[in-house]
Amino acid sequence: MANSFGHLFRITTWGESHGGGVGVVIDGCPPRIRLTDADIQPDLDRRRPGQSKIVTPRNEKDTVQILSGTFEGLTLGTPICMWVKNEDARPEAYSEMATKFRPSHADYTYSAKYGIRNWQGGGRSSARETVGRVAAGALAKKILREGFGVEVLAFVSQVQGITSNVDLETVSLEQIESNIVRCPDPQAAERMIGLIEETRQAGDSVGGIVTGVARGLPPGWGEPVFDRLEADLAKGMLSLPATKGFEIGSGFAGIAMTGTQHNDPFRSIDGKVCTVTNHSGGVQGGISNGAPVYFRVAFKPVATVMHEQDTVDSEHQNTTLKGRGRHDPCVLPRAVPMVEAMTALVLLDHALRHKAQCDSIP
Repeated sequence: MANSFGHLFRITTWGESHGGGVGVVIDGCPPRIRLTDADIQPDLDRRRPGQSKIVTPRNEKDTVQILSGTFEGLTLGTPICMWVKNEDARPEAYSEMATKFRPSHADYTYSAKYGIRNWQGGGRSSARETVGRVAAGALAKKILREGFGVEVLAFVSQVQGITSNVDLETVSLEQIESNIVRCPDPQAAERMIGLIEETRQAGDSVGGIVTGVARGLPPGWGEPVFDRLEADLAKGMLSLPATKGFEIGSGFAGIAMTGTQHNDPFRSIDGKVCTVTNHSGGVQGGISNGAPVYFRVAFKPVATVMHEQDTVDSEHQNTTLKGRGRHDPCVLPRAVPMVEAMTALVLLDHALRHKAQCDSIP
């Protein structure tokens, strides 16, 4: 089972939804980076359950503890282990799922693959696994920001049919965090919150889109062929729970354009190569071109709904099952820091790979 991600900056997440805790081991972090719990906690607070009326009411503080890899507030260059304790686990809420497969969850597929599964909240297939990713991503964002001048942001741009109007060049963390749905368009945010509340009261769920943006990348990050920057971003995003689609730059909308319309013309401005437009989303040939990187990630409606649905049991007999436990009616607000984390992990890994390969060349 692949629990690791990255090459030079490599993470391994561990733990189950209703076990003793969840966390991450980070290998390849450069030494002498200032790091304390306070650098990590804000992003975990943005990801944690129970933070607003439109997310799951599971009451977890998600307080991080750095167990290894630092000394006197500085990273050592050795593996960093971070741990978050599970404090509000209620595995008894899932007892019926011990013998019944939840529709559109990983229950059946895990059972088919391993012949055993943790039915208490889904175990490793639960979005609780992303605690470790977000913790590692907070460190990656710090290194990108302070060491490379790169800013990583994400926001909710669409919930079901409600779309937003956001300027990718100027959107800020303050705008994103100004409301509980994390949409920087106030009018759209109000409608999104209303829709999510109505859906929750109806015992159902909705999906939507999170947009990611990275500003300040220099040209040259990424690799040709298999490890293209957009390919690694796609892998990172589609490894997140509930994701169903990824597009970068113009994405699927680009098929409606001609080559002349879609091309990003180059101009030299103050001796710097720039593009007039950015249909490429900041990546060409798998390598960053210096323009902002932007992309969109589609998240499906949460699979657990409070309605009776057809399913089968562990003996492959037809039966029905109604959702139990505490779940998000819409994963998007809590997915924002997850998308930021995976973006930062990909970008920092490529930044270190580029530095290792190219910085010694005169």
